[in-house]
Amino acid sequence: MPTKVTARYVLGHHNGRHVLLENACVVYSGHTIEYVGHDYTGPVDEERRLGDALLMPGLIDLDALTDIDHLILDSWAGAEQAKGHQWSEDYFRNRADVFTAEERQQIREYALIQLVLHGITTYMPIASEVHSEWAEPLEELVGMAETSSRLGLRAFLGPAYRSGVNVVLDTGERSVMFDDDRGRDGLADALRFIDHANELRDPLVNAVLLPCRIETLDIELLKATAAAASERNVLVRLHSLQGLVERELILDWHGVTPLELLDQVGLLNERLLIPHATYTDRNPAVHGEDRGDLARLADSGASIIHCPLTSMRYGSTLDSFNAYKEAGINISLGTDSFPPDLIRGIDAGVQLAKILAGTNDAGDVAGYIDAATLGGAHALRRPDLGRLEPGAQADMVAFSLADIRDGVHDDPLRTLLLNGTARQAVLSVVAGRTIMADGVIAGVDLDHWRLKGQELFEKMRSAYTVRDARNRPADELFPPVYARLER
Repeated sequence: MPTKVTARYVLGHHNGRHVLLENACVVYSGHTIEYVGHDYTGPVDEERRLGDALLMPGLIDLDALTDIDHLILDSWAGAEQAKGHQWSEDYFRNRADVFTAEERQQIREYALIQLVLHGITTYMPIASEVHSEWAEPLEELVGMAETSSRLGLRAFLGPAYRSGVNVVLDTGERSVMFDDDRGRDGLADALRFIDHANELRDPLVNAVLLPCRIETLDIELLKATAAAASERNVLVRLHSLQGLVERELILDWHGVTPLELLDQVGLLNERLLIPHATYTDRNPAVHGEDRGDLARLADSGASIIHCPLTSMRYGSTLDSFNAYKEAGINISLGTDSFPPDLIRGIDAGVQLAKILAGTNDAGDVAGYIDAATLGGAHALRRPDLGRLEPGAQADMVAFSLADIRDGVHDDPLRTLLLNGTARQAVLSVVAGRTIMADGVIAGVDLDHWRLKGQELFEKMRSAYTVRDARNRPADELFPPVYARLER
């Protein structure tokens, strides 16, 4: 028997576009939506009335934090201070894991719980490798897949791998030091994970290739990744086009831009997802004019993963959301840091677009909502995600608008973006399974995880000292906003 969910507002889908319905419902049976509209009168097994809430497609986060967030520490530093947050040459030669294997699984579970609480239904993970001896071992992702499936999230997973690490040299310069064998081993682990995921036959666990950053992969590893993606027909997400240091290193090593390198090694195609993609030729720090990069991206079929809130916190963003969209580039969204709040992220992106364009109508709310739903589904090659319509997967999230602090309603999406956050999520359903209701996740002790998360964070923070070339204490590497008085 089907389940019926009613809400004051429902973001449905009609003739290829999202549409807003008032006082409407979504009906689903098993993992599939059967009906979206106003007048369903058929029998149901369960009915959930959400009242003053917005029911919409589940949010798709393709650069989803699955770590204890480092941004709270390192997004405030100037160039010299930031060097202390990188590996030193000495640490590269004497590196070690900060966390035990058990602690890494705890970090993953803590982070995945946060995704559920913030209305994310589909995700592709991102975690910092700076705290690991190298990157992500196969066993870690096997365990994460089990945790993710237990919580009910839809995951696109794979162990991150690399052949190089960003370091600060003894001279004080930023560079990358390589161990090519570790890169080849990492790709082999990633391919083994694909086999493992296929053997699971779990529709919520999907394997992808997740190499780290373009400047941390040697040329042969880039080519091998492209070949493996083509042979296995799997997606590749590769952080690139995201900074001037990356661009300068690639130009120095290979004589081409990062975008040109992606094309040369065979990665620039419809299987590629590029987080950030902020440093194309039109970026003022590059050329400040469009010399063809956007058209090249659009023609390739690659998708970008825009992370507006995190980019803003590091002082950058897409120089024009609308220019990328009008060029025909598929735009999806990611959070990339804590909180995994795409509502705050969308609001940040909309307001930044206004500032950069100098006009209030540059804030494309519908474009950003589309990116968080339809854009993510397109990047994943999953047309059954990102929309509420018959035949689509029953993946949905509801945000309450019932509190007086939510303000008045004109358009509920604008009300949510301007006045709210993803903390207002009151229902999350994935493949027809309710994974969160009224802030409760069945079988999860949130008080335990709040304390455990803080414990793990303190261990992560203190470990920066040994990696710093000057071995400065954490309080010096991460000074407080105001001086703290001792008791």
